[in-house]
Amino acid sequence: MAAVTGRPIDVHTWSTPNGWKIPIMLEECGLPYRVVPVNIGKGEQMAPDFLRLSPNNKIPAIVDPDGPGGEPITVFESGAILQYLGRKTGLFYPADERARVAVDEWLFWQVGGFGPMLGQAHHFRIYAQEKIPYAIERFTAEANRLYGVLDRRLAGRDYLAGDYSIADMATLTWAKFHEKQGIDVGALPNLKAWLGRVLARPAVQRGLAAI
Repeated sequence: MAAVTGRPIDVHTWSTPNGWKIPIMLEECGLPYRVVPVNIGKGEQMAPDFLRLSPNNKIPAIVDPDGPGGEPITVFESGAILQYLGRKTGLFYPADERARVAVDEWLFWQVGGFGPMLGQAHHFRIYAQEKIPYAIERFTAEANRLYGVLDRRLAGRDYLAGDYSIADMATLTWAKFHEKQGIDVGALPNLKAWLGRVLARPAVQRGLAAI
């Protein structure tokens, strides 16, 4: 299916691993969009106007003026947004049920585990004012385990779930910060090759530069 065109989608986001997922998908789909910056360093995600879009006060959120039935729709949570855009365009989210289940498995693996655990590794390794050895060791070890899962999954595969999909987009934006998480991708050849493959995509590069 060809990419859907229409009025720009407003993307309320910031330059974080979760925040980059949506511009990447929109660039891949060729959909028009506008970035509405939400500076989380200044606490703008707590503003009442943003709360109306994202009840959890987390970026990203989108407002699509051409939603179902031609009416506007607001979507929050990065995984839900990626699925919505995949259904809207018919791109990077297969219609075949078996293929879709495979994409969903790895998308939910990312939003439920890979992202949150790596976020904790970021926090305790880099940002926490007090360096807590137990927390650093715990979340670095879990990051290593999850990267091992990812490397094994990518053995003999170009992408996580068949063709390139929203599962790859969601995982990439966290995996590109592997050094901050204490991960040496030189020891993970399948992952390293996948990172190079996905980061070389022009739409990915444009999406990362959009914020």
